[in-house]
Amino acid sequence: MSDTQKRIEELVKNNPVLLFMKGSAKFPMCGFSGRAVQILKNCGLDDFMTVDVLQDEEIRQGIKTYSNWPTIPQLYINGEFIGGSDIMMEMYESGELQSLIKASCPSA
Repeated sequence: MSDTQKRIEELVKNNPVLLFMKGSAKFPMCGFSGRAVQILKNCGLDDFMTVDVLQDEEIRQGIKTYSNWPTIPQLYINGEFIGGSDIMMEMYESGELQSLIKASCPSA
């Protein structure tokens, strides 16, 4: 496993809700990342970890390998890859994402 993959794995393991995105939660740098942040906020999460892939080219490429998923943003909850903004929206609309977040973050 490369150093980049180890860094990603540590981030994923140590943050109950982690969003790899373009930009930050306050300043998303693409529409899909912005939508992902809004979905999480609509689920009651105000404070969650984000990683700006635009700040680190190794992470930007490495996360695609790590998840075997070609696009950003990518959401992880309790170390499990959930998906990108389209999957997040589907899960939000069905109520599944809210249940998952409540189970992993009781304060949400």
